[in-house]
Amino acid sequence: MKDTVFIVMGVSGSGKTTIGRLLAEKLALAFHDADDFHSAANIEKMGAGIPLTDADRKDWLAAMADAIGNWENSGGAVLACSALKEKYRQTLQGGARHPLQWVYLDGSRKLLHDRLEARKGHYMGADMLDSQLDTLEEPAYGIHVKLQQNQTPDEVVQEIMHAYQTAASK
Repeated sequence: MKDTVFIVMGVSGSGKTTIGRLLAEKLALAFHDADDFHSAANIEKMGAGIPLTDADRKDWLAAMADAIGNWENSGGAVLACSALKEKYRQTLQGGARHPLQWVYLDGSRKLLHDRLEARKGHYMGADMLDSQLDTLEEPAYGIHVKLQQNQTPDEVVQEIMHAYQTAASK
């Protein structure tokens, strides 16, 4: 697990930050949130309900790819990042010396919408969910967690840890 960078991915409302923080704590790794890499212009755009374009995401992805190499050198990390398209995931992987460990949080539209409606003080509102779901290219690799309505964050992290340890022992 040393030097491993985990990317907890999915659309808004999937719990990337919550799960990423818990996973990082469980693994004794640093936690980072992709939101912290957005420019003020990107945050303003999303806050106004305007989906980002690939051009808007270019510098954001490049900054995270650079950081991933540094995180590997400092012992690994967990990054919460939507990484909706395969080309975004490839850009992030390009910053790493080793394969990234992908964790995809997959929830139903209703579950995600309900979570976004309940969330206060975040620039990504429920009105942006459909554009994210339309953009999402589900990965064919990594750990997939199908989120359930009454599942706790700790249960999700336990499922991730079990899947990771099972794969690592093969």
